[in-house]
Parts: sequence; C-alpha cells; structure tokens
Amino acid sequence: MPTVPHAGGGDSGEAADRDRGAARLSGPLFRDEREPQPGPRQPAGRPPMPPEPAPDPASADGGARGTGAGQGKKSAGRNLRAAIGVGVGLGVIIVASLFIYKPVFVGVVAVAVVVGLWELTSRLTERKDIRVPLVPLAVGGVAMIVAGYVRGAQGAVVAVALTALAVLVWRMTEPPDNYLRDVTAGVFAAFYVPFLATFVALMLDTEDGPWRVLTFLLLTVVSDTGAYAVGWRFGKHPLAPRISPGKTREGLLGAVAFAMVAGALCMQYLIDDGVWWQGLLLGLAVAVSATLGDLGESMIKRDLGIKDMGKLLPGHGGIMDRLDSLLPTAPVVWLLLVIFVGGG
Repeated sequence: MPTVPHAGGGDSGEAADRDRGAARLSGPLFRDEREPQPGPRQPAGRPPMPPEPAPDPASADGGARGTGAGQGKKSAGRNLRAAIGVGVGLGVIIVASLFIYKPVFVGVVAVAVVVGLWELTSRLTERKDIRVPLVPLAVGGVAMIVAGYVRGAQGAVVAVALTALAVLVWRMTEPPDNYLRDVTAGVFAAFYVPFLATFVALMLDTEDGPWRVLTFLLLTVVSDTGAYAVGWRFGKHPLAPRISPGKTREGLLGAVAFAMVAGALCMQYLIDDGVWWQGLLLGLAVAVSATLGDLGESMIKRDLGIKDMGKLLPGHGGIMDRLDSLLPTAPVVWLLLVIFVGGG
C-alpha cells in the first residue's frame, strides 16, 4: 500500500509506522473473501479428513432437503429424466427375464452381484487402501447365486463358507501386512452383496417364484418412491442427520404407507394363498428394511468420503447405489413369504 506523504515532509520512521498500520488494516479483518481459509487442525500423524459427501436426495429417504437441515430450497439433486429412463430399461430387462426363462434372470442377478462387488472393492482400495481379493469374491458370489437356485439354502450356505475360505487363502499370496484387515473386508463383502442376493434366488426356486420375486421388487421400488415423493414434498424433520441429512421422518412414513398398500394388493392378487392383511405386515417390514439398507450404505459411503459407489447408471450412481435397499430386503421378504404361504 503506497504511503501518502506528510504535508510537512515527515521522516522515514513516521512513514514506516503508517505502513505498519496499513498492513494491520489489510490483515484478517479485511482479507479478500476469495483467499482460502485455514481448515480445521488435524491431529498429528493423521491424513487430512475427506470432505463430507453431499446427501443423496434420490435415495430411499425421499430426498427432502432444506427444511430439516437449515437449507432453504428443495431440490431433486439428480437427473430425473435419465434416472427414470434407466430405471424403466432395467425394469423391462428384469421382468422379461423373470417370466420368460428363469435361468436368464439368475444370470442377471449374478452379473449385478459381480459389478456390485467390483464397485465396493474398488472404492475400498481407492479410499482406504483396503485390498480385497476380487477374483475369489466374484467367483464365489456367482456360485452362491447358482447354488441357492439349484440346491436351495443348504447349497447357498456351503458356497458362502467356501467363498470366505477362498478369500483367506487368496490373500496369502501377498505380503502379510494388513492381512487381517483385508480378509475381514473381503468376508464382509461376501456376506453383504452375494449372500444377501442369494435370497432372491431362493424366492425364485418355488412354483410361484417369479411372482414372489416380482412382489419383492415392486414393494422395494414402491417404498423408495413413496419415501421420495412424501419426503421431497413434506419432509421437515431429519431421520438420521449424522448419517444422511436428506432422509426425513416424513419420508419414512411415506415409504411405510405406500409399501403397506402395495403389499396388501400384491399378497391378495399375486401370491398364491396370500391374504391382504399379510401384505400390510409385509409392506411395513419392507419399508423398514429398505430404509435401514439405504442408511447402511450411506454409513459406508460417509466412511469412504464418497457420494456414489460408481457412475455406471446415469441418474442413479452405481449398481450398489440401487442394490442398497434391495439387498437387506431380500431375506426379509423371503422369510415372511415362507411364514405366510410356505416355502413352495
């Protein structure tokens, strides 16, 4: 900052004092807003904390933003046109394979599982340097799905046990550093993705299997849709702000209401020997399990510091971002259908 000469000429000491005063005025109180501000202090020896991911408004929470978290405007946050187009396309493929030829649908589930495992293990490596062996997981995951369809629950249990063993052995080919961490993550991935998906194959392996699977898919989609619609329009009270600020209690109520109505209709008209009141209970269970599944994946993504597991599906994110509510719902629907109408 240039020094304005004193009317009487002054001396250099007085000019220096004025310079120092001007420097103080140009300090923090007058700092340019574009200048980067210092971030929070990090503990010594730790890497910088990743930025907190933005909430996912297109997930099962209903996407209500702005009222419960101090933000003023609600926004869908996704390319809804692309999301709807991709969703309809996947729905056509799934329903066609489900009713035309069951083994093709089993193959669709197996492909989804492999891609989901690839997304999960890739993010673990990128964000946490956790090196999960993908090959035994992928092979074992496909084996779980096929064994569940061909041999039932016993075949699925044997396949998951062998997959866990294969992960332990495969990782032995690398240095022992972080062995326990890597194999623990591998066993978790084996249970989280392919094992839970195996219950879809178990549902399919019945006389009315396609209708049971269709009921499972419809109820999960309706639950997500009800949560989105009600939460986006009326959501004001966060459901789990520390996990996913976009999820609201109103969205959860919407999921429950939509899923219970859909459940009553599905049990009455799609499931052999089903009764409408059983559908009310089934819909309630689906809404709860789907929401918990979505929150569970949100916890994983927050820990990893990411918004989506992948970018494979425009408007949706990755395969795992669509499986998050389906995976934990599959065993719930399978069990309740066995209780209500038998194993088929």
